[in-house]
Amino acid sequence: MRKANKRITDFGVIRQMLDTCHVGRLGTLGADGWPRIKPLNFAWHEGRIYFHCALEGEKLDDIRHEDRVCFEVDLPIAYVRGTTETPCRAEYLYRSVIMRGRARLVEEPAEKVLALDALMRKYQPGGTWGSYPEEKLAITVIVRIDVEEVVGKEELGKGELRERALAMLASGAPLPAVLG
Repeated sequence: MRKANKRITDFGVIRQMLDTCHVGRLGTLGADGWPRIKPLNFAWHEGRIYFHCALEGEKLDDIRHEDRVCFEVDLPIAYVRGTTETPCRAEYLYRSVIMRGRARLVEEPAEKVLALDALMRKYQPGGTWGSYPEEKLAITVIVRIDVEEVVGKEELGKGELRERALAMLASGAPLPAVLG
């Protein structure tokens, strides 16, 4: 990372983002040589990213072609408005995480259930769900990304602006905010 002062060094912050951000973006390389980005739901579990998909499709074609992938999540925190007198005051406050790793198709039934349970805990917190019907498991592909590198980056502003951004994050305020 070019600007070391923007690096997120507290893995707890990164973990919280992975546990709470609802959409991640999978970066793959197609057989035609073109990179592709696909938004998807995901779960972070024991140092791995899990997601599910259909038996066929572009994601799986790309992964079969090249298992090296990247994965990204971001949290928009606030847009800071510029003024007619100080237009350069405008800035965007955020946190982001980018990972690189290798995508693997999960074949083991127990790991498939583990991944689906992790997804359900994330997207249906406090909810209950039953067992997964065998016929649904048979037509659901689970992909696991074995993460090899994680880099977190943030821009929270300086001084009072940074304090406001941190307070919004701590309070659970709706994000992104617009700050004047």
